[in-house]
Amino acid sequence: MFGRQKTQKCRIAPGIRGLFISGVIVAIFSATSHASSLEEQIERLSADIMRHSARVNAVEQRLLHPVNTRVAVFLSLANRQALELDSVELFVDDQPVTAHLYGENERNSLAQGGVHQLFLGNLADGQHSLKAVINARASNNRFVRREITHQFRKEPGALRLQMTLSAQAPDYEPDVSFVEWK
Repeated sequence: MFGRQKTQKCRIAPGIRGLFISGVIVAIFSATSHASSLEEQIERLSADIMRHSARVNAVEQRLLHPVNTRVAVFLSLANRQALELDSVELFVDDQPVTAHLYGENERNSLAQGGVHQLFLGNLADGQHSLKAVINARASNNRFVRREITHQFRKEPGALRLQMTLSAQAPDYEPDVSFVEWK
């Protein structure tokens, strides 16, 4: 025990040494392959999440904004030099749905024959009323304010209404007509 004995060296048998080194190499390679497979799994999960998110968004749009209840209201000018539009307020069933103040570019666009989408929403089928309050300046430099009410029946399917403004000389009183687009 406490004497002059030679220390013994720990010897690993050659077969076991090769097995040990092989095990270490396999562990290293499996760690790197595991990391790459983990990255692949993350990429697959990300793609799955994006697909499911798109599906949920599509279902949400169908449930919250179904196409068969959609109503759109558009505005155009019949005689483009008769009125200079300032603003339009729109009410559906006595509830305000939109108000728009027109800038110079929008007035120019309407004067060149453009059509402005005033409102896009959803309504149940049945009888409804649309009220438009129009503020404009006529060609004779008179400011005019006009309230127009239009009764319409919403049928199943999308409904598009075009509101066309016109004014005739000499008094330039605004006249509004409504047309349903098919």
